[in-house]
Amino acid sequence: RDGEILVRNRAAGVNPVDTAVREGWYPLLGEPPFTLGWDVAGEVLAVGGDVTGFTVGDRVFGMPHFPAQAAAYATHVVAPAAQMAILPETLTFSEGGALPLAGLTAWQAMVTHGGIEAGQKVLIHGGAGGVGHLAVQIASALGADVTATASAAKLATLRQLGAHTAIDYKTSPIGEAYDLILDPQSGEQAEASVSAANPGGRVITLLPPSDAAVAMAEKKGVNLLSMTVAPDAEGLRALADLAERGKLRPIVAGTWPLAEAGAAMDSLQNRPEGKIVILP
Repeated sequence: RDGEILVRNRAAGVNPVDTAVREGWYPLLGEPPFTLGWDVAGEVLAVGGDVTGFTVGDRVFGMPHFPAQAAAYATHVVAPAAQMAILPETLTFSEGGALPLAGLTAWQAMVTHGGIEAGQKVLIHGGAGGVGHLAVQIASALGADVTATASAAKLATLRQLGAHTAIDYKTSPIGEAYDLILDPQSGEQAEASVSAANPGGRVITLLPPSDAAVAMAEKKGVNLLSMTVAPDAEGLRALADLAERGKLRPIVAGTWPLAEAGAAMDSLQNRPEGKIVILP
């Protein structure tokens, strides 16, 4: 239709929301049948009317329609052109497929909602995970003093990504006096995040925080926000710019064929570094 492009999908990132929808506890798409997936990276096959900025053959990536169905676990995807961007030549299709949802989540948490500034002290929980490993790179590229948490085996990865301080979340305290904290786990962990934030600082969670965390934040003067990622072409272009400048590169922990999409989702239980990607 007008305003849309047809993409030959070469890579689709696997995200926890995919598994949550599949298992039925996050019913974004209603009752089955539906097609999962929101991350798209591939080539433009056709361009609808009123579309500018894209031509047949362009390499593109994006997170169309979220939270409505995008049907990215497929060989072809029709997407609003306004929700897509040109994939930089510095990234492979697999890396491009790993980037949109997790990358936009990290960008919107750090920049759109977090208002990150150079020199700020930033804490990123789960810094080697899908969102976290991109948030660490974004925060580092924007000049923040980055602390990140992970298990002991992943601490070296945090430093390679740009974290100034790497903390084993199982054995070490997270510290305090942070200006901005990204907390993907939320829930009760948000209470520890609020405790570690400066008055006037910001804690961004990706799931609803506990009632106790909300009360603590109000009392302490901490800005506590639970966010949901949204399609954002400007954010995609910002991520592409960082990738072109060598400041951002997704970690692809493993790839799976489309026929084994269920196994690809199940592999998230192993908490891989970076992202799992399906290759249609």
